[in-house]
Amino acid sequence: MTPKEVLSFAKEQGAKFVDMRFTDLPGQWQHMIFPIEELSERSFEEGFGFDASSIRGWAAIHESDMLVVPDPSRCWIDPFFKEPTLVMIGTVVDPITKQEYEFDPRGVARRAEAYLRYTGIADVAYFGPEAEFFIFDDVVYHNDSYTAEYSIHSDEAAWKESGSGYRIRHKEGYVPTPPLDTLVDLRSEITLRLRQVGIEVECHHHEVATAGQGEIDFRYSNLTTTADNVMIFKYVVKNTARAWGKVATFMPKPIYGDNGSGMHCHQSLWKGGKPLFAGDEYAGLSREALYYIGGLLKHAPALAALVAPTTNSYRRLVPGYEAPVNLAYSRRNRSAAVRIPMYSPSPKAKRLEFRPPDPSCNPYLAFAAMLMAGLDGIEQRIDPGEPLDRDIYDMSPEELKNVPSLPGSLEEALAALERDYDFLLKGDVFTESLIERWIRYKREREVNQLRLRPHPYEFALYFDV
Repeated sequence: MTPKEVLSFAKEQGAKFVDMRFTDLPGQWQHMIFPIEELSERSFEEGFGFDASSIRGWAAIHESDMLVVPDPSRCWIDPFFKEPTLVMIGTVVDPITKQEYEFDPRGVARRAEAYLRYTGIADVAYFGPEAEFFIFDDVVYHNDSYTAEYSIHSDEAAWKESGSGYRIRHKEGYVPTPPLDTLVDLRSEITLRLRQVGIEVECHHHEVATAGQGEIDFRYSNLTTTADNVMIFKYVVKNTARAWGKVATFMPKPIYGDNGSGMHCHQSLWKGGKPLFAGDEYAGLSREALYYIGGLLKHAPALAALVAPTTNSYRRLVPGYEAPVNLAYSRRNRSAAVRIPMYSPSPKAKRLEFRPPDPSCNPYLAFAAMLMAGLDGIEQRIDPGEPLDRDIYDMSPEELKNVPSLPGSLEEALAALERDYDFLLKGDVFTESLIERWIRYKREREVNQLRLRPHPYEFALYFDV
């Protein structure tokens, strides 16, 4: 839409307010609501002023004045608010320099797309994420100096002791019908609400884990649009679940002994309306696609700090379990870090799937980082080596000794990012200060805070020493 069309749409829908949304550094949506009369054509140039000093990972208090400028290409009426409210996603701008704010994640995604076009390698990068999630009936948790607890309640969980008697056993939750799958209607309502706000859903189903793990696949798009869609998707899933008296989470590993939630990311490059990843190499790939894979695999330890960015991410990324940690590629093979889907022989369907990411990531930073790693692979002609067409989970330690793997913790991933980030600086997509702030934030707010606390299981292991 143009600004005029946005204003016309708002009038047609009877909007009384405009809700401006932007994303903090860790990846949470923030918002401010203005009476609709405050939105004019000038707003799309001048933006709305706000105090950025309290936004996580953002400005210091002495430079906190910022502008959020609405993007006319993304607007919809919020399906959860009582009063008709036009929602718009904005880009954050420094009011003095008038440049995009370097710590605004959406600005990073936009710069990544601009850099792609600058290289001449391709016109567009398509991303198609599969963000898994859990919907629980109730969750309780607390952490104090003398006690810590979490408790998950779900009517379909393997541990449920009362009710209908139908329960999904651990690791047996993939696509069963009702009455085992209790959340069909809820996922269908989520699907309808997603369509209502402009996201095209392809299918939904129960996922592998017990206790309400689900997946709703929506159609791919360019990098920034898809990152926007992930933010909208998480918002709709959480608020629809809340309207049903339930709670949704994109936490990667909330349940011990069962599968966690990943966000496998399908990726492809196109130029002049033609797919660049289709060719006559392994699995029908082009040489450029293989180099792109080479870049992903080479930089995967550093990427982990951005695509699996929580301490909880590494409860899922454990060797030999449900998530791929071995840095290999293979066709059809879900035990490899990079899988080449083989559903269709069409060149237009040729893509690769990077499997380590999870939905706790900031999609703007994660997608931008993956693209930059892949482009570095193409620019440096990085050979990914031979494919590994075996079930990696069944390979012995001796067989795997020459296969590199992902970091085993967020702390290790942050150290890898410290050693390897030059590929992210090309085209000023990321800046050194952004990377340094990300690492510092994650260490101080997450890694160190978890390190200081005794774990409940440590009492079972060590109380009687």
